Amino acid sequence: MTDLSRRSLVKTSLAGLTLAGLATAGSPANAAPNAIPLVRKRLTLPTGIATGDVTTDSAVLWSRASGPGRLTATLRAIDDAGDILRGRYGFSRTIRGPLASEASDFTAKIHAKGLPAGTRFTLELNFEDENGLGEAVQGTFRTAPGTNKANDGGSQDARAGGRPASYSQSFVWTGDTAGQGWGINPDIGGMRGYQAMHQTRPDFFIHSGDTIYADGPIAETVTEKDGQVWRNIVTEDVAKVAETLKEYRGRHRYNSLDANMRALFADVPVIAQWDDHETHNNWYPGQILDDARYTERDVNVLAARGRQAWQENMPIADSAALWRPGTYDAGQYQPARIYRKISRGPQLDIFCLDMRTFKSPNTDGKEPYATNILGREQVDWLIREVRQSKATWKVIAADLPLGIVVPDGAVNQESLSNRDNGAPLGRELEIAGVLSAFKKYGIKNTVWLTADVHYCAAHHYSPERASFTDFDPFWEFVAGPINAGSFGPNGMDGTFGPEVVFAKSGRFPGESPRDGENQYFGHVELGSDNTFNVSLRNANGAVIFSKTLNPLGSQ
Repeated sequence: MTDLSRRSLVKTSLAGLTLAGLATAGSPANAAPNAIPLVRKRLTLPTGIATGDVTTDSAVLWSRASGPGRLTATLRAIDDAGDILRGRYGFSRTIRGPLASEASDFTAKIHAKGLPAGTRFTLELNFEDENGLGEAVQGTFRTAPGTNKANDGGSQDARAGGRPASYSQSFVWTGDTAGQGWGINPDIGGMRGYQAMHQTRPDFFIHSGDTIYADGPIAETVTEKDGQVWRNIVTEDVAKVAETLKEYRGRHRYNSLDANMRALFADVPVIAQWDDHETHNNWYPGQILDDARYTERDVNVLAARGRQAWQENMPIADSAALWRPGTYDAGQYQPARIYRKISRGPQLDIFCLDMRTFKSPNTDGKEPYATNILGREQVDWLIREVRQSKATWKVIAADLPLGIVVPDGAVNQESLSNRDNGAPLGRELEIAGVLSAFKKYGIKNTVWLTADVHYCAAHHYSPERASFTDFDPFWEFVAGPINAGSFGPNGMDGTFGPEVVFAKSGRFPGESPRDGENQYFGHVELGSDNTFNVSLRNANGAVIFSKTLNPLGSQ
């Protein structure tokens, strides 16, 4: 409740009491007083709802309550017109989930399993306490298609008309929300890029990291380079860099004030990644910050708080990554696994990487031995899971780019590229091992998607242009930011032979998102013929680049 609404409520209550006093002033002394009805305060959902990590048969359902209560979800199968399905394709379930308490900032998640594939659901979430069920907020989502047996007259998805399971699906991806001081500007309709993504009606959304900017204060007004005044909605928690758990939580609450983002999250499942700005720019485990804005300089302490707030507020499914109260202590960064595979049916598997938790310190990147960007355990997992995947397309969702040079100061490097076009060194050796294994095991149709660098691009990697040649050609597509300052384009590192097929950035570094022309997201549509149709779009929805990839290694 805002200060204004609180003041209004107090004034209204006082006025009501005054009128009641005047009405009874002339009554006999022994008259019974007017009965004052007991008003029961019901729980509300102040930051909306979300679904996430939706597969062929499961979904994570998320919300946050205004106080302690138990999350309850009702799911009903619907057809494309929004009508409830009955009979053979009908499905209805009410699930009582966990209690939301102060320990989790009143957030709660339900991991709904055993759902029919290829089915659109209407979803209703609310919280229950001693006063009963509170405010209900509705949304929708669709599970991924199941195994396609249409050719032999076999199974069909539980959807309107019983259409075959091979229906096409689409998704969007981007990164970087509310960065460089560019927050929610009501004058331009808020974070319009979220609306543009929503209007494509995707089946899911990959947020490729920098879901918040914990290290970037947001001021009420900012004067732009051309003299225009950018006006932000502001809250107490965005006035300074986030250091306390409350301040990290407040950053997530801030973003949810945007109606465009809330609408997208209610209707489109999220696959969330984290990167650096959920804690601090370019951070790595063990770092001691040299930043005068902070009283707490130990990044491990900050990362533990930032990670807790992130996992509380993201609909992430992996049970090993679901934060539970008490798993982080105040002085220790204890990473839980968040890299994971999301199965989206026979056409598509998403391999969601974590390029931050196990990261080695930022150096010039030219060590003659392998240093970490993923870590040994994650490398082994990625190779094993991609090798075992039966999906036509294997999307590697990376929170840092492969061939783009991302500096951290004059010498050090933030990503894996090291400005050296020669043989792999440092972190490059780890990725070289991954690419070599993909070739060794004959893995086809891998596509890398990323954000981070605040411009959009399409890169083709091929061994005939590379210093390291033990890999098969592949594509990397870059999108973002969705609501942050624009930068780039950056230089490229030639170790893996990237060709910049397309790149587009803003007019100057740090340019605001005002006109939407310098804010970008990617869109992918998987055709019924298994083509992988990629487009890069700006925040106004305009397509500025497109590419169709054909399966079975012929791209």
